[in-house]
Amino acid sequence: MENMQKAIDQIAMTLAKHFDSLYYVNIETGHFIKYGTEPINELLNIPRKGEDFFTECLSNAPKCVHPDDLQIVTQLFDKVSMLDHLKRDPYYSVLYRIILNGEIYHMRHLSILCDDKKHIICCLENIEDEVRKAEEQKRNLQSALRMARLDALTGIRNKTAFKEYAASISSKIASNTAECHFGIIMCDVNDLKQINDIRGHSFGDEAIQRASRMICEVYDHSPVFRVGGDEFVVILDGRDYDDRDSLLQKLREESIANKRSRSGPVVACGMSVYEQGDSFNSVFQRADQQMYENKRELKALILKTSLIYNTEQIDTPITAERKRLLDSLFGALYTVAGGGYVYLNDMRHDFSRWSLPLVDDFGMQSEYMYHADRLWQEHIHPDDIKIYRETVDATLSGKAEFRSIHYRVRRADGTYVVCSPRSFVLSDKEGLPEYFGGIIIPD
Repeated sequence: MENMQKAIDQIAMTLAKHFDSLYYVNIETGHFIKYGTEPINELLNIPRKGEDFFTECLSNAPKCVHPDDLQIVTQLFDKVSMLDHLKRDPYYSVLYRIILNGEIYHMRHLSILCDDKKHIICCLENIEDEVRKAEEQKRNLQSALRMARLDALTGIRNKTAFKEYAASISSKIASNTAECHFGIIMCDVNDLKQINDIRGHSFGDEAIQRASRMICEVYDHSPVFRVGGDEFVVILDGRDYDDRDSLLQKLREESIANKRSRSGPVVACGMSVYEQGDSFNSVFQRADQQMYENKRELKALILKTSLIYNTEQIDTPITAERKRLLDSLFGALYTVAGGGYVYLNDMRHDFSRWSLPLVDDFGMQSEYMYHADRLWQEHIHPDDIKIYRETVDATLSGKAEFRSIHYRVRRADGTYVVCSPRSFVLSDKEGLPEYFGGIIIPD
């Protein structure tokens, strides 16, 4: 019998190395021996050996077990309940929490029915590190999932998130278990390709970011998604849904104001609201159609509001035919420019057309101007006026068919940038200068 106990002790001590503590319990008598001395388990206040394991555990549990888990532990150490469970399953585990010096620790209890059917081995393990690692992995996974659904450029939700959101609404519509109240706003940033081609993708990215902020500020109670390069979708919800008409008007008015002042993003937008019998896609398509109608309106507005600046003291105002010719030549120049700012002057009427990025960046009054040369000189650094005038005069006099120089120009924000214009003169049949134009490339 003594040799048997030694063998049991050796086995128990080996097992105890894998746990914080281990109890070898006689089922019939309740006699038990404890193996392992981890400090955290001393809180349980169960002696190293005793005559009634179940009574000891039940009397000490309220002193250290988390109140929310006390019922679980009470059932765990109920002798009848434990034996009944072990008859169905020779080993099982239960998780619960204990409180030590104000700190909460997660514990795992493992009950094992020995082969002799007369003894139980109860193992206790502190799994706080395991729980914390699992929670950290869960947080990292949730963070990764969130990041996978955010647009890197704007920080708002991306196309993947939009598809999931749309699918959830479609499921709600299909279930027909609740009333659906939602609307869709489709948005498109105007002239993004032109901005990218002329001013570079960094300016295009900035335009997208500014448009995103503008849309989110208007619809601050609804999810906003970037679903394409220059396309955004708003799913109207809550207060934004109730105020949808006034908010749409606000967004359109801001875009028109930005276009007129050339000081911010211009966003074409359209709206559609869910009606009984609609699918999510049908609402989306209607909003998309409305957006394209607004886009056409904005383009028409551009033609109406393009100013012809400084018309006083014009001896020979440009005719409609000459303006159409200027626009045609400007379009050809713009197409072959391949980047940079483009300008073209009809010298018979001293009437110029300037590319919109140039007007925006340097705060010029309009893309169409009389006496633009004088207005442009107001932006040139005083120390560079001389070289600018010498080059222009040389080009116009025919001494230089093509001249490249460098001079500093003041931007709309007051800073200076070095520009490298490449100018040219087109002469009429008699050899007289008729058009003066070029490409201005910022360094």
